[in-house]
Amino acid sequence: MEALQMIEGFKKFLMRGNVLDLAIAFVIGTAFATVVKTVVDNLVNPLIAAIGGSNVNGLAVQLNDSNPKTVIDFGAIINAAVVFFLTAVVVYFVLVVPMKKIQDRRAAKAGTPEEEPETLTMDQELLVEIRDALRARPLS
Repeated sequence: MEALQMIEGFKKFLMRGNVLDLAIAFVIGTAFATVVKTVVDNLVNPLIAAIGGSNVNGLAVQLNDSNPKTVIDFGAIINAAVVFFLTAVVVYFVLVVPMKKIQDRRAAKAGTPEEEPETLTMDQELLVEIRDALRARPLS
């Protein structure tokens, strides 16, 4: 259940336009980008190239054989998507989840002041008295 809440929170984090979250994502994303890119380059790219067949380009397609600039590299696109997703996951689980837990603990420690009960109208007071009288009456 908690994992589902974390995943739901992750979805909300990705869809939210909060400037602070974007700043955090930028700073941490920059810091983790090298690590994630290295993992993807050395683990994911060889797997993608293996799936792509014996072609040197892996999952790439060259539109014009005489022009090497006409290569559409699907592996690079998949690589970029994986880097983005892993960076977002790291930012969320390393920063956002712990910060939310810290904020929740602070709020619980500070204690939220209990709201004063609303004053009852004359009719409501009468109904409460009737209810209490009926509860106090022995069952026959």
